[in-house]
Amino acid sequence: MVYARFAGFYDAIMGDRTADIDRIRGYIDRYLPSAASLLELGCGTGAVLAGLADKLSATGIDLSPEMLAVASRSIPGARLVQANMAAFALDARFDVVICVFDTLNHLPDFESWQRMFERVHEHLADDGIFAFDVNTTGRLRRLWRGHAFAVDFGPHAVVMDVLPAGVADGNELSTWTVRIFEHLNGNVYRSHAETIPELGVPLERIRAVLEPRFDLLEESALDGGPVSDDSDRVFFVYRRKAVRTLP
Repeated sequence: MVYARFAGFYDAIMGDRTADIDRIRGYIDRYLPSAASLLELGCGTGAVLAGLADKLSATGIDLSPEMLAVASRSIPGARLVQANMAAFALDARFDVVICVFDTLNHLPDFESWQRMFERVHEHLADDGIFAFDVNTTGRLRRLWRGHAFAVDFGPHAVVMDVLPAGVADGNELSTWTVRIFEHLNGNVYRSHAETIPELGVPLERIRAVLEPRFDLLEESALDGGPVSDDSDRVFFVYRRKAVRTLP
């Protein structure tokens, strides 16, 4: 299962998540300051959820039991559920739903993205807000052409490489290969490897599939420039709208 080997090293590799937490707090302050409950899809180790749980009733969903085990130690007061974020069903609705740090890209086909958006709409309270971000097709293509990323973290090291893995229906699949070298002693290391999919989807396609169920409140690029498929990461904030069925 994805992140089974990565879980114990994830936070040390990915670093501080204060910027993500502050961004979500800003969205809530602007668009729903009365929010009392929050659901994070793909909560991982709970680093972001822990930073929001002081003022909100927090629930997290993740498919990886190893990541949830780490999260349970970080945020013991949160409700944590092992589930596929494209096929979950909870007995609650939430003021805020988030899916951050390009977690949405990990769903490897666009049909799964659509199912997740449907689940979000069903689990949001009336006028609730949905905030998420994506790695763009442009950024993923640039990563294909770049060198592997290598860095030391403490006594350990990680090497990440991103390669193209095919095109389907206008969407581009990438494969992230993550190799972790865990230092044991002296010159002895233990190797851990993960293969993680990332799907790049044109932004206009994302907007089009969300439009029937959500109103766009805000979108922005990581670098503060114009939002486009060549941006590195793009952040979206939507508000749930009632979907009326015809008699």
